[in-house]
Amino acid sequence: MTALPGETPGTGGTDTPQDAVSPPDEAGAQEPTADADPASDAAGAAEVVDPASTEAAEPDAGAEAEAASTEGATEAVAASADTEGASTDADTEAASTDAASPAPELSEAQAELAAQRELRERIEQRKAAKAAPIAAGAGLSGTAADLLAAVRAVESGEKTGSAFFASPAPAQAPRRPAPAAAQPPRTPAPQAAPAPRSASPEALEAVRAVLVEGGAPEALARPAVGALGEQAGELLRTDPWQLLAVPGVRPEQADGFARALLGADCGPDDGRRTAALVGWVLERAALQGHTALDAGDVRAALAERAVSDPDAAVREAVEEGVALLFQEGGDEEPEETEADADGTDEGGLAPDADTPREPVRVLLGLDRYALAEESLADGLARLVNTCEKAADWAEAAAAAPSPSAAELIRTTAAAGLVAHSGGEAARAEPAALIAAARGLGLRAFGAAHSEDGRLRLSAAIGDPDTAVTLSGLLSGAQGPGRDEDGALALDLLVVLDAPQLDVEGAAVLVEALADGARLVLSGDPGVLGSAGAGRVFADVLAARTCPQVVSRTPDPGPIGELVSGIGIGELNQVDAPGKEVVIVPVRDAGEAVHRTVQLVADSVPRAFSIPADETQVITVGHGGAAGTRVLNEALKQRLNPGPGRFGGFDPGDRVVHVPAPGRAVPGVVRSADAEGLHLDCGGVPVVVPQERVESSVRHGWALSAHQAAGMRWPAAVVVLPGDAAQGLSRPWVYTAFGRGERHLSVVHGVDQALPRAVEQVPAQERTTRLRPLLEALPTPDAAS
Repeated sequence: MTALPGETPGTGGTDTPQDAVSPPDEAGAQEPTADADPASDAAGAAEVVDPASTEAAEPDAGAEAEAASTEGATEAVAASADTEGASTDADTEAASTDAASPAPELSEAQAELAAQRELRERIEQRKAAKAAPIAAGAGLSGTAADLLAAVRAVESGEKTGSAFFASPAPAQAPRRPAPAAAQPPRTPAPQAAPAPRSASPEALEAVRAVLVEGGAPEALARPAVGALGEQAGELLRTDPWQLLAVPGVRPEQADGFARALLGADCGPDDGRRTAALVGWVLERAALQGHTALDAGDVRAALAERAVSDPDAAVREAVEEGVALLFQEGGDEEPEETEADADGTDEGGLAPDADTPREPVRVLLGLDRYALAEESLADGLARLVNTCEKAADWAEAAAAAPSPSAAELIRTTAAAGLVAHSGGEAARAEPAALIAAARGLGLRAFGAAHSEDGRLRLSAAIGDPDTAVTLSGLLSGAQGPGRDEDGALALDLLVVLDAPQLDVEGAAVLVEALADGARLVLSGDPGVLGSAGAGRVFADVLAARTCPQVVSRTPDPGPIGELVSGIGIGELNQVDAPGKEVVIVPVRDAGEAVHRTVQLVADSVPRAFSIPADETQVITVGHGGAAGTRVLNEALKQRLNPGPGRFGGFDPGDRVVHVPAPGRAVPGVVRSADAEGLHLDCGGVPVVVPQERVESSVRHGWALSAHQAAGMRWPAAVVVLPGDAAQGLSRPWVYTAFGRGERHLSVVHGVDQALPRAVEQVPAQERTTRLRPLLEALPTPDAAS
């Protein structure tokens, strides 16, 4: 889990709105004004650190990659489609997330609608009977759906594990009575970026005809087929508001399209319109991280779109399966008994009318997230309750390198699910746990969010075969492979960068773990949340359904001291005798860009011997006078000038490739040919097809904090122009300032907005259902 490839959904021109709880259709209003004049003198330089720093001594920057962007194609499409007003950066870019995943054809959509209705019936039955959980995974798509289908088929006996793997099928046996030899890790091979499903010429022609008839640009034809399937033309003709499924299209544009096609037959309360609006509102909420939305917020959003009876519109959308309805608090499914009918309770007494009742909160959500949260909650409870609790790891704990590592080892020995939290230095503790478990003969592995995180974990463990990326583990490209039951062939999995887990990815991961396996979720609660919907790590911590280990290992040095203070809402001045932290005040965005280029190209290499390609620039958003686009253009001109002969790129350009929403993979352009753009992504050759370059590759000298999460560089340059003030929050500053290992430069043009954001703007809550689901499940061994 893209506004821009690799950018957190819902952030558009900034990072922070992604976590905002504001109405989803106003995301564009949350992004900093693109061309606003920055605040003048940044007099608060000394507030952060060394006030004596000068330009020559202002080195810094961090290297990384920025999410590949669907921006090029999406901007062109959205701009041409904007018949009633230009949509903002946030609107256009955030909506483009959906472009990365092809939508089913009409027949599949109809089948999905029926599945939604069936799902609602199952959920209602579960609430009434308090019986077994509903089946999970039916609302997932792509690789996630394939994986779940494979696991389910093996578990049900429909197929054997050999149906999904090349090795001969072994005789059926009970699931792993003892550790078995894992399959050898697979060496990364040249990868081809997945190409989108191609649209047939007939389908494109049919959609173009409808678009032209409705006054919409023909450029929307291919995105429409990608979103709606081969029958998109027929679907748009019968229900023009389905155009809202196309990335970059807003309700006012869909309304104009519908008026042109339907004439007098179309109105603001048309059932097709209200149903499409409910889905659009919930999709927008998902881009901001919510897995569900308060029904009142949905009704308010519909009222803003001229729906005269939002209550009726919501009811109809639920009946049609567009959304699912949930209750939180109170009695979800009150059953009327004979005593209730008489107005008395079991003791023959009338209920007290003044007795306060717990308020009931009504939520609306999309089925894919409802299923993922149900599946994840059930899976976590399964791990908690099926793990062997009598394991003796005392000797391994005694040999641990630190008290916190020893506590983590002892806790994991007695629990199937453990939550571990701490900063960058605390990553040594999961590494010690993995090494200790492997010393005990267990199949233990660690999974990181990024390739950079994998390499750091591998170095800490001392065994490169035990560290994988989460995407590589689930795809089978890395890690131990599968056992005969189709589950991951491991006994212990430690997931680092756990705050970056979205609910769908977490559900797939837990489904792939065998009964009795141990799972440790490890991460820093202070960083920005996942790119996709959900807040898995925060919900697990809040639900307290498992033991929690809080690291007592502090992050070292001036940067660690600064970031630790930010985590508790304090922006302190720190001693930085070696210029580890430098503040560079600027007056406007133009000066911010100039000083940033100077730092990356001259100051940091000269003062710290850190080359430019190991320094990463981080800024608040993609738009604006000092956003990632402008900074990348300026840095390219200075560091690797060229004509951009390969789709805007030249050999040697730093880029980020976004193979899937929420995954930003840094790389370097090597060459291009008829096959596509050839990248080197952390030593792994990747070929991006020509038709995917514009939508999935961006220059990567500068990126947003969301794109940088889970990665670190020797130096980082954080750029804060004046128009970025409203995009700042404590998690954003905490994440951005913590990306540099040896040096941090802050190009500071926001004056008092920086300390104010750290002190007064905490992380915004995301509306999810995972916490109450976890709290309601039977977990007798959970920590209190």
